[in-house]
Amino acid sequence: MDTAVEFESDLFRPFLPEKSQVNPNVYGAELAFWLSRELAVRGVITSYPNYEDWGWFVEFITADGDEYWLCCSNVSGTSNKWLCYLNPQAKSFFGRNKASLEKAYPLLKALRAILEEAAEIAHVAWRDEV
Repeated sequence: MDTAVEFESDLFRPFLPEKSQVNPNVYGAELAFWLSRELAVRGVITSYPNYEDWGWFVEFITADGDEYWLCCSNVSGTSNKWLCYLNPQAKSFFGRNKASLEKAYPLLKALRAILEEAAEIAHVAWRDEV
């Protein structure tokens, strides 16, 4: 199952100065906020974006309590190439019992549709891992 996607777009270039970013040359806030809104329009509800050292993510939790992070960041060294990937979260300590990929299908299906429909997004390339 394809769980990672790279694409190009000028839509998500950071508008705040470099010192406001999570880390130098690490972007993705604008992309994560845009995706959370676009997913909600399609009935896929996520959290507001959160950040880590590597970029941004939104949480998607199923009715069964399975949790996934949809991670968003720029491709290293660029400000117009982007990477999104699914990160299933563990249900127990030490990374055991990660949520199954099949239950994230609605999220991935909506993400694919969003990227395909956006005229400002180009060169979309899916793969099965980061």
